[in-house]
Amino acid sequence: MTATPVPARADLARNLRRDLARGAIGPVICAVVLVALLSAWVATGAAGTLSQVRIQVTQAAVPMRAFTPQAASAIGTATTFLTIRNLSDSPDELIAARSPIARHVALTTRTGLAAARSFVSGLAVPAHGTLTLSPFGNDLVLQDPAPFETAGTVPLILTFRNAGTLTINATVTAPGTP
Repeated sequence: MTATPVPARADLARNLRRDLARGAIGPVICAVVLVALLSAWVATGAAGTLSQVRIQVTQAAVPMRAFTPQAASAIGTATTFLTIRNLSDSPDELIAARSPIARHVALTTRTGLAAARSFVSGLAVPAHGTLTLSPFGNDLVLQDPAPFETAGTVPLILTFRNAGTLTINATVTAPGTP
């Protein structure tokens, strides 16, 4: 029977250092890559630009289409009055709107009272600024809405490019009034 030689203490210490180095190399490489990526993010100026956009709606009204339900049902669209304030340092954009009472809600603009409405894909809300919507300029148009004239409010779901989605209840008002 042959005896297995017992490794010397120096060999044990060397093997232990080698095994520890092999086990630590992966996490060290990951840390170096992460620090490099974060440094590049800061160097390009992108760090700190993820400010939260805060939107506030201070006026929301959907005028009745007519004073009687019969006359209102003959009108295929409803307009809105909204005042949207951007309380943040970053500009935003209203990119969509919907309502459970309307088949479709369109973003529109008009350059004058006699001008036709143009459909747009978004309406800018400047940083620390206001976007005013009315039938006379930029507007949300509810197309083929269900009768809402006897309701107290109309729910509107507004989608902003940066601020996300905001649900409001617009007051139903007399025809042509905010």
